[in-house]
Parts: sequence; structure tokens; C-alpha cells
Amino acid sequence: MHEHTVRATIASGTIEGFTRDGVNRWRAIPYAKPPVGQLRLRAPQPVQAWPGVRYCHGVGYCAPQQRMYTLLAPGRYQPMSEDCLTLNVVAPSSPPDTSLPVMVFIHGGGYFMGSSATPIYDGAALARNGCVYVSVNYRLGALGCLDLSSLSNQEHTFDDNLYLRDLVMALRWVRENIAVFGGDPDNVTIFGESAGAHAVATLLAVPAAKGLFAQAISESPAAGMVRTSEIAAEYATIFAELLGAGPGEGATALMTARPTELVTAFERLIVEGQREMLGAFAAGPTSGSEYLPRDPVEAMRDGHAHQVPLIVGTNAEEARLFGRFLKLLPMTEPMIERLLSATEPAERERITAAYPGYPDPAACIQFGGDFAFGSAAWQIAEAHSRHAPVYLYRYDYAPRTLRWSGLGATHATELLAVFDVYRTTFGKLLTAAADRKVALRVSDDVQSRWRAFARTGVPGEGWPAYENPERAVKVFDRKPRVEFDPHASRREVWEGFTLAGR
Repeated sequence: MHEHTVRATIASGTIEGFTRDGVNRWRAIPYAKPPVGQLRLRAPQPVQAWPGVRYCHGVGYCAPQQRMYTLLAPGRYQPMSEDCLTLNVVAPSSPPDTSLPVMVFIHGGGYFMGSSATPIYDGAALARNGCVYVSVNYRLGALGCLDLSSLSNQEHTFDDNLYLRDLVMALRWVRENIAVFGGDPDNVTIFGESAGAHAVATLLAVPAAKGLFAQAISESPAAGMVRTSEIAAEYATIFAELLGAGPGEGATALMTARPTELVTAFERLIVEGQREMLGAFAAGPTSGSEYLPRDPVEAMRDGHAHQVPLIVGTNAEEARLFGRFLKLLPMTEPMIERLLSATEPAERERITAAYPGYPDPAACIQFGGDFAFGSAAWQIAEAHSRHAPVYLYRYDYAPRTLRWSGLGATHATELLAVFDVYRTTFGKLLTAAADRKVALRVSDDVQSRWRAFARTGVPGEGWPAYENPERAVKVFDRKPRVEFDPHASRREVWEGFTLAGR
């Protein structure tokens, strides 16, 4: 484990990181001023320069969230603070003569949990194979992903879409500084998973993000995360009440609450929102504002989004993870019936008919996965492919251990391939001898395609672009293949679907 320090001088000052396993790493580099005190709930401000050398060896703070979500290793939790607007850079220790493609990762976690310091997002394997890897923190939950701008008063102004503004600020930082690390500022690929994939798709429709990235990869984007300002204002009012604020006291309550109080009130808001079925999820972007003028899918459809090449896809059994852990998805008959209770009987019939065997458990699980993720991927692919190249995938691979445990190719399992986890100690535990070869083959396939896409905007040979009417889908599995519109009937029932109230 030969390790030595390495320094770089960026626009805001000198930073010191370290070299290990063939890569240079810098952790917790600030890309904006800490959004604390009077800057709480405001758009991020440019980072202030520092004198001397800033030590960027260790992970910084993650955004305030429930402590159980901040586990880094057994018994080790990441500290939390509102001062969380930092990013990490991993670059090859001996960069080539030409500048490298840049891959910027946006973590998931439902817009209320997660951190760029999660060990799986390390990124060293990607960097070693020829890119500069950046992972970003952004404000979560009530402090970043809940639109509280409607509670502004004369004394306090709150901005909308804070986390999107954070991500754009981070991408500006990349544009300005990444050449120092050997990266090409004109060849940036943004990629993310789950809420991070949703953020990637949303950035395609954020005017301020124009020109800051050349490609985008959206792994299992979530559906139902965009709200109108009317629904955002409804949520904000309920949130102020949950904080214990009386009428007209919302702004003061927001400015004086401790981060933990905001986290607790936010968790309660999610539960209320699920119960009330207010339409969109409580956290996520607000469209129809100056910062995000249109719903992202509509913007893509009409050619108003950034017309960059896009990879988008889902996993074969998205919903199984949620049956086990976060019980947020409609994947049992009572939940599905409640969800569809507002639709016309004929429409309800049409939707459930696309899931043969409904209401048996397998059909319900498939329904839950499509409701939350599949529908979003299909809608994005249909809309964006009118104006830019789109590559759609389905990730089917699961080693026996995941199949035996009943998880299969569930939500987030493609990350094991993307981040080369099957070559780590943990990955070896997941793959018994017979599975090992296949797991590595699938991983290599995914990684080489993500890398080719980051380099050229095309994910290698034998993966045709998604176009109407063929609708090619690349399937990652023991036997990799391309299928054409494999789930036409399921795709079609979600085409125009909106929840009542959405």
C-alpha cells in the first residue's frame, strides 16, 4: 500500500491529496461557500479562496439525514453538517499526454439520504481505466430537495430547486478546474443512479446547465418526482406545520430549526405525502419556475432539453429491494388498488392486464418496478430520442447469492458492475466460484460501454440507438443480447399515465 501525498493548485487555492493503487485522490474539495447561517435555503455562492494548503485526505461531511443512512463501515458513520457542498476527484497517477474524459457521479437516495463518500462510489476502477472521476455531494431533504420558496417573507428569501443549483455549481467547478487533474472540460459525462439518475435527466432541462456536460447516463431514474409550484407550496405549508410553526411563522421556523429537527419533520412529511397521495413525491424538482421552466420529459419531447447523447435503463427486478427495506412502492394488491382507485375502471383494467397473472406477487412486484422506474425510463427514451441519440438498457444479471436471497437484479445492483465491485473482497463474497467468471464478464461489458460512451458518445459496437419503431434494448446478462421493444404492452400502458392530482 505505497502511499504518498500529491498537490494540485485550482482556482480557489492549493489542495493536497494522496496517491494509492495507481490513482491520485482528493476528498471533500469545497465547490461552493458553506450554505449555513443566512445562506441556508439560498442558491449556492461561489467558493471562497483559501490561503496555504487545504488538506483533502479524508471524507468530509454528508448532508443532514437520518444517521442510519450514513454508515461507511461497520460501526463507522460519516459526520453530517449543512456545510456539505464538496466533491471528490480520482485521477490516474500517471496521466497520458492527452486530456481524459471526465465522469461526474450523482448519488441516489430518494433525495433525502446518501453521500458521495459511500464506499461503493469510490470510482478508482473507472479512473484507472482512463478517466477523471468526480463524485458530488448536494443538499438533501428539507435543506435542498424540498421546495420551500413559497414560505419566503420580507425578511427571508428562499430559493427553489436548491440541489439542482448545487449540481450546476459543481459542474461549473469541473469546467473551471478539471484540466488541472488531467481531465477534458469539454468532455464531461454526468451519470447517476435512482434519485441521482433523476437528477441527471432533470439537468437535461435546466437552462443553466447548458454546455456543462457532453453526455448523460441515467441508471434507474425514478418517476413521479417532479412537482408543479402549486403542489410544492402545499408540501411547504404542511412542512411548516410539522415544524410546529403557526400561520405566517414558517420562514422564521425554517431559519431557527436545527438540522435534526428539519430531518425529522421531513421524514414525517414523506409518510404524510404517501398517505395523502398528493401526486408527486415530496422531494425533487419543481418545474414551471425560472430555474426549471418545464417538466423535463416535456422539454425533451419538444426539443427544449440539451440535445446530448443519453444512456438510460432499468434493472429487471427493480422493486424487490423495496419489498425488503423501504416500503414506499405500490407492489401489493391493496397498494396498487389504492393507487389506481382514481382512474376509470376501463383504464384500471387496461393497466393491470399488462401484468399477466395480476394480482399474484410476481405481477405486483413487476408493476411496482415499472410504476417507480420503468415508466420513467421509457418516457425519457421516447421523448429524448426524437432529438438526440438514446441508448436504452435492461440489467438482468444477478449472481446466485442475490437470486437465493430473493433480491435478484433489483434496484441498484447494476452499480456492482459499473463500479467494479465484483473484483473487491465484498464482491468475492457475493459470487461463489461458478458465478465469478460471469460476474466479471458482465462487469467488464458494462464498464467498457460506459467508458466508450464517456469518450465518444457511443457505447461501443452492437448496441443500436433507441428509435421508433424498433426500440432496441441492450440486455446485460450471462448472455448479453439486444431485444426489440421487449415490453411493448407494459411500456404503452404507462405512456400517458398520471396520478390524479399530479
